[in-house]
Amino acid sequence: MGEVEPGPAGPLEPPEPPEAPASRRTGGIRVLKRNMKRNGSRNCLNRRSRFGSRERDWLREDVKRGCVYLYGADTAPASATSAASASASDLHLVLCTVETLASEICAGEGRESLYLQLHGDLVRRLEPTERPLQIVYDYLSRLGYDDPVRIQQEATNPDLGCMLRFYGEKPCQMDHLDRILLTGIYNVRKGKTQLHKWAERLVVLCGTCLIVSSVKDCQTGKMHILPLVGGKVEEVKRRQYSLAFSSAGAQAQTYHVSFETLAEYQRWQRQASKVVSQRISTVDLSCYSLEEVPEHLFYSQDITYLNLRHNFMQLERPGGLDTLYKFSQLKGLNLSHNKLGLFPVLLCEISTLTELNLSCNGFHDLPSQIGNLLNLQTLCLDGNFLTTLPEELGNLQQLSCLGISFNNFSQIPEVYEKLTMLDKVVMAGNQLEVLNLGVLNRMSHIKHVDLRMNHLKTMVIENLEGNKYITHMDLRDNQLADLDLSSLCSLEQLHCERNQLRELTLSGFSLRTLYANSNRLTAVNVYPVPSLLTSLELSRNLLECVPDWACEAKKIEILDVSYNLLTEVPMRILSSLSLRKLMVGHNRVQHLPVLVEHVPLEVLDIQHNLLTRLPDTLFSKALNLRYLNASANSLESLPCACAGEESLSALQLLYLTDNLLTDQCVPVLVGHPHLRILHLANNQLQTFPASKLNKLEQLEELNLSGNKLKTIPTTIANCRRLHTLVAHSNHISIFPEILQLPQIQFVDLSCNDLTEILIPEALPATLQDLDLTGNTNLVLEHKTLDTFSHITTLKIDQKPLPTTESTVTSTFWSHGLAEMAGQRNKLCISALAVDSFAEGVGAVYGMFDGDRNEELPRLLQCTMADVLLEEVQHSTSDTVFMANTFLVSHRKLGMAGQKLGSSALLCYIRPDTADPTSSFSLTVANVGTCQAVLCRDGKPVPLSKVFSLEQDAEEAQRVKDQKAIITEDNKVNGVTCCTRMLGCTYLYPWILPKPHISSTTLTIQDELLILGNKALWEHLSYTEAVSAVRRVQDPLAAAKKLCTLAQSYGCQDNVGAMVVYLNIGEEGCTCEMNGLSLPGPVGFASTTAIKDPPKPTTPSSSSGIASEFSSEMSTSEVSSEVGSTASDEHNTVGLDAGLLPRPERRCSLHPTPTAGVFQRQPSCATFSSNQSDNGLDSDDDQPVEGVITNGSRVEVEVDIHCCRGGEPENSPALTEKFPAPCPEEHGRGLFFGIRRQNSVNSGILLPMSKDKMELQKSPSTSCLYGKKLSNGSIVPLEDSLNLIEVATEAPKKKTGYFAAPTQLEPEDQFVVPRDLEEEVKEQMKQHQESRPEPEPNEEHRTELPEEFDTAL
Repeated sequence: MGEVEPGPAGPLEPPEPPEAPASRRTGGIRVLKRNMKRNGSRNCLNRRSRFGSRERDWLREDVKRGCVYLYGADTAPASATSAASASASDLHLVLCTVETLASEICAGEGRESLYLQLHGDLVRRLEPTERPLQIVYDYLSRLGYDDPVRIQQEATNPDLGCMLRFYGEKPCQMDHLDRILLTGIYNVRKGKTQLHKWAERLVVLCGTCLIVSSVKDCQTGKMHILPLVGGKVEEVKRRQYSLAFSSAGAQAQTYHVSFETLAEYQRWQRQASKVVSQRISTVDLSCYSLEEVPEHLFYSQDITYLNLRHNFMQLERPGGLDTLYKFSQLKGLNLSHNKLGLFPVLLCEISTLTELNLSCNGFHDLPSQIGNLLNLQTLCLDGNFLTTLPEELGNLQQLSCLGISFNNFSQIPEVYEKLTMLDKVVMAGNQLEVLNLGVLNRMSHIKHVDLRMNHLKTMVIENLEGNKYITHMDLRDNQLADLDLSSLCSLEQLHCERNQLRELTLSGFSLRTLYANSNRLTAVNVYPVPSLLTSLELSRNLLECVPDWACEAKKIEILDVSYNLLTEVPMRILSSLSLRKLMVGHNRVQHLPVLVEHVPLEVLDIQHNLLTRLPDTLFSKALNLRYLNASANSLESLPCACAGEESLSALQLLYLTDNLLTDQCVPVLVGHPHLRILHLANNQLQTFPASKLNKLEQLEELNLSGNKLKTIPTTIANCRRLHTLVAHSNHISIFPEILQLPQIQFVDLSCNDLTEILIPEALPATLQDLDLTGNTNLVLEHKTLDTFSHITTLKIDQKPLPTTESTVTSTFWSHGLAEMAGQRNKLCISALAVDSFAEGVGAVYGMFDGDRNEELPRLLQCTMADVLLEEVQHSTSDTVFMANTFLVSHRKLGMAGQKLGSSALLCYIRPDTADPTSSFSLTVANVGTCQAVLCRDGKPVPLSKVFSLEQDAEEAQRVKDQKAIITEDNKVNGVTCCTRMLGCTYLYPWILPKPHISSTTLTIQDELLILGNKALWEHLSYTEAVSAVRRVQDPLAAAKKLCTLAQSYGCQDNVGAMVVYLNIGEEGCTCEMNGLSLPGPVGFASTTAIKDPPKPTTPSSSSGIASEFSSEMSTSEVSSEVGSTASDEHNTVGLDAGLLPRPERRCSLHPTPTAGVFQRQPSCATFSSNQSDNGLDSDDDQPVEGVITNGSRVEVEVDIHCCRGGEPENSPALTEKFPAPCPEEHGRGLFFGIRRQNSVNSGILLPMSKDKMELQKSPSTSCLYGKKLSNGSIVPLEDSLNLIEVATEAPKKKTGYFAAPTQLEPEDQFVVPRDLEEEVKEQMKQHQESRPEPEPNEEHRTELPEEFDTAL
């Protein structure tokens, strides 16, 4: 292949087609050598490092061409002195083809080898015959890219370096080098006395020993070895930066070493302290990308355990695997995840080995020499491709543990019969199809059998002889239809979840625990009655009654028969003297038997049944009852807690959500004085007597949402331990007295009728979340908002702002969002909502669940809408642009996505271009466990796919085929149960970002769309979720209801729900047509006129104008909205009133024609409420002139109502009807901004003046724009938030500061603090004098209507 020498910086000529000889491969290499800067936070290239257009043209000629970014070694400096002078290595851009070999690139670069790093982790040396560009293309293809052209484009993106990176030299980190080897020439003195003199010697700390040479700079002479395990390392006080190393034992030796710098002293002390603290001689060299062990390690002959996991160890090297036999005392060796391919035979010569781990190395067979390891006790061979085991393995008579899970065995190896010390058969994740009990009967030493995640379909019994030895059997996640294990008379524990069992037969002689959830069981036969049975789990089956033998079990403590078809609970079960936990939820039980005797029952779950009442003696006989969940029944009353005056109830958690309870049930609650959590949501409560609430002093969490309450009793102030109050969706008009509670943390009073709030002078420091959205008549004063400034999350309604007449909020959909942290300390869910997307003709909704991390969901919330908007421009196929959106978002996560992952769900509504007769289509894509459900004609239509090991057999098989280790809790490598996610790139290729995509055409029968995370759908079925919110008018109240139901049904994790109400149909159009034909999207011919446009309604949170405020947000951001007196009538006055001409109002169905210019929708990132836009603390932001600042709070007492933006030029609908705009507006051009509408980024694309765009970019206003919210919502701030700056920097108008429409009784005023009046006036005057008035243009002059001043 022709090679091109590196050229100067700048774009180079594309390679000419080489005229290579026949023996050379056709292709070419082009090296662009530049001093390319890298982003320090992402280690990726910036825009100036991209190659030029000529190189791109060369790539476009053939999709097999591409480029490889070649990084220099990132070796950290060896000392602090050289740290300051260390600089980033140069980066080379190599143009090549998929046929270019690594050896050819090395020859062109003058390198010995190339190195490949995946996901910022391990680095391996490429073989000379490997093809780097083909590796990149294969990687992208496995991620999910299908189009070769797109693969080529993605391969040229430097951001790919966070997932896949090539190096010309092996990169090393200083801390890694310290842990492997410390060496240097230092002054050394032997012994504790001063008889010996100091002398310069070579000193090495490697493994478990300190090595000191006898001659300076010489490693060939005698080396003094000092074992450090169990010894001491102490500071020498008489000499600066000196350490004394001592060995263990009575005849301990000591060496004093003097270091030159403090940094060296600390490095040696830190590493030596780890060695001397060990009890056994252990060396951990895992995850260092080693190809061989350091040569000095062989001086540590006392090593007993060597960990070389996750490396790339080679065989034939000076310190390779073939030399490990030199460790004469080695007992344990871990070589897992080294991708050896072939078993290293020389390991069989280490006769001292007792433990050997060779998992995940790609072995297809084992050598017969493995029989020489006669002392071996533990052998791990999981995650390979083994199909047989050699007979010589039977010689290992001391072998007590053999792991061969996730291999390719089709039957149990016969060698198990010879290994009599083994007591377990661990063969999970293999390919067994038949369970042969005859083979197990011949192995009398086997007690535990683990055959989960195989392909078992049938069971074979060779004879009627019973097995008296097997005590534990695990058959989870197979395909068994019938299972008869009655011959296993000693069986104590059986796991058979997630099969297809219809009937199960067992022996009850020794049975203690049985787990048979998620099958199709109609009968479970156990004989004789299991007298030792303690736990029985039969949930999610088809049982119509509790088995009789279960009622007779005398020691049963846990019984779970939820999600079955039960119609009654036997008296013998409920009155059992041993039963402590009974789960009978999601059945058809109509009544419970009356208790006669006292029972030890502690937990009773009877939710989702048909109960109308509870047994009268339930609380008086079950005195140990701590937890009762009777939600989703038809209860009208509650039984009394006690018959006498004093209650003995121990009840602490009571869930009664979604029943028919009235005020009469409240007095009964007083009989439970230890009640800590009480849920009475979605009942028929109208009052809550104050005297009754006063007695619930132990109450910590109270949920009264979805009732008809008008007040919360003032005696709630006596509940001193209360930390959570949820009372949304009531008729509460008076704010409860909860702000004096010392432990209050979370208060939700949304969707009520609050009008004012009376608050104390100081709020409790524990208050973190206050939700007041949906209270349309609530007006908050400045003093109140000032008091709320320290709250982490404050949610209130955003009052309507005057908008330009050219845009209008979509009437085809509106959304509501609810997120609850549950019992977790942080909220790891973020949501995305854009009601007006892509020039106002669509909408985007999304939900992201990071499980245990909150960073990735917020990053996805920031970027995913922008990525979708860009991908829509490149393709019209919903499958293509949705898949690319997920894949690009996966890449954009950068380093954050290497170790963290997130489930993602994205729903895109757009005009349906494929079907001209319909209006909109809905495209849904998801990875992970977030799901979307469409309500069509009252019935749920699932649109997503759950990518988890338990629910997707195809994905589970894919992960198994790629030899991932699936732990017993069904998690890939013990990390996550998801098989597809965004992020977690280090789990590639097991975890992929390719989404499931579905599309449907929206019709008039489509009522709403529900988005939810895993926790929501685990506790609510699709049908129940749809029926619960169909009749709710407000989408915010609907979303909150779903979260409340999930928590009442047992959810303790983060739960999030978004409800999108759909109003699809031509009758939903709100265009003001005025006799004009409305050009619509492709496939539309909209000519229908609306005779009676809908009247302006009072905005609420359901219409998408709720905003969230953190402690970092200014008070003025609230006061400028709630203090407004402008009426919507001003925006609906027609042309007859003499106003300026305005564009035609259009809806999403009939958008305003545009010039086709693509404009990205901005979005801002948010990470926590304590950070500013640049990621620093909010105190670092520059102060705003003319604004009073107090810590993180900004106070501006100014009110503004009318801000008119520039109007589109040359609009067909305008030139026909209206005159040309004034010169000032004509010169501004067409700009776009985003208006915040609710707590998630429900941005509307609005025209904005050029002056205002420049104003937003000015330093004085940069700290106000792009404010971040505490819950991760991405909402650009309104135009009215930079109030003083608008007033001072706005162009001078004919009258006053702002031109407002003519009003009959103007009441608008600027409210400026007295101490700022003179300063504001002076700034306005100076600014206006510094900006000359524009000269009017006679051609475009138009007579303005009468305007009035808005006075100070």
